[in-house]
Amino acid sequence: MDIYQHFRKEEQPFIDKVLSWIEQVERTYQMKITDFLDPREQQIMNLLIGDNSDVSIYQHGGGQYAERRRAVILPPYEEISDEVFQLTLVEAYYQDKFISLEHRDVMGAFLSLGIKRKKLGDIVVEGGVIQIIMADEIAPFVLANLTAIKKAKIRLEEKPLTALMEKKTEWDETDNTVSSLRLDTVLKEIYNISRKDAGQFIKKLQVKVNFKVVDDGKFGLQEGDLISVRGKGRSKLVSINGQTKKDKWKITTAILK
Repeated sequence: MDIYQHFRKEEQPFIDKVLSWIEQVERTYQMKITDFLDPREQQIMNLLIGDNSDVSIYQHGGGQYAERRRAVILPPYEEISDEVFQLTLVEAYYQDKFISLEHRDVMGAFLSLGIKRKKLGDIVVEGGVIQIIMADEIAPFVLANLTAIKKAKIRLEEKPLTALMEKKTEWDETDNTVSSLRLDTVLKEIYNISRKDAGQFIKKLQVKVNFKVVDDGKFGLQEGDLISVRGKGRSKLVSINGQTKKDKWKITTAILK
């Protein structure tokens, strides 16, 4: 069976990487710790490993509702603890009455230090507090070098993972009927906008599917796809529920509250 037929072509390099990790663990009996994975990558890894009795997989991002997580692949029956994931939580305060910071501001400050996105987990910016989950190996560098974000001077301090400010993600589901599973068509239905406006968001590179920018309105969506539109929030194609007698698609979508 061709394993690639169940995934998009652009996902094949990551699939190959996961398969090589599995083979490495099976051959050496040594665990493999990954960088941070987005939800789609986590989903792919879970599907590939499935019921493979030769390896086990665990994922952890610092908290129960973490979006980005590191994964550990290891021989079956081997015990594991949170320390294995090598996660560090850092925190800083800023005067939110005078300075407005957003997630993208914090992300930009980190990337300007030359840090790769895959070394960063979730970022929380709320009520004058910044929290970032990161890989242990970059924490000393970040603590020493990240001293300002936009015009806000900050002093990062390491905190225990139990101090992470968590917020459960809640989705508002809706059943829809669409003429096709094209990206522009589904965006029109989810966000209650015109097909033209949906196309403009896509043309301006303001739409992501599974955390990657998509610039083609004809892009075909699949069940489980995560979508984001700049300024309009996140959504997902929860399920594809078959077709009507007029060949329209019955789908269930959800918007992040």
